[in-house]
Amino acid sequence: MPGKKTLDYDPIPFQELLQRLLEESGESYRTAASAAGLHPTTLSKYMGGTRPMRDACIALADHFGINPNEMLQAAGYDPLHFFDRRLVDKDALPPEVELLVGEILAVEDETLREDMVEALRQVLHVQRQIHAKKEPAHAPRQRSRQESVP
Repeated sequence: MPGKKTLDYDPIPFQELLQRLLEESGESYRTAASAAGLHPTTLSKYMGGTRPMRDACIALADHFGINPNEMLQAAGYDPLHFFDRRLVDKDALPPEVELLVGEILAVEDETLREDMVEALRQVLHVQRQIHAKKEPAHAPRQRSRQESVP
């Protein structure tokens, strides 16, 4: 039963994943829970063995920037196909993206590969912030016929 301690739920995979994400982010239980839109004491309950509900898993995954299926599966749920990134049509990728993906996949050291992907995410995040600052906040308002000057 979601949100309760159940006999068929093994909390260890979820607890280990959550602990790793908290350590990587440097956040406390309360800070991470609040940032994910959950009650501040929620993560303490999960670390005590309470099974998180699906929507909480998705909110936490969004907060930590991971695929929601990773969080869902750690909590003992089946993955949702909606979040399955393997379903991307590789033939539809632009050639420069295919080349980059190929180069990343060629890195044999998993830790190094993960670090490279995280660095790319950070670069993309900064680029989006810069792009957002360049866009005008509002398009110029057009006058209505009633406001038009003769």
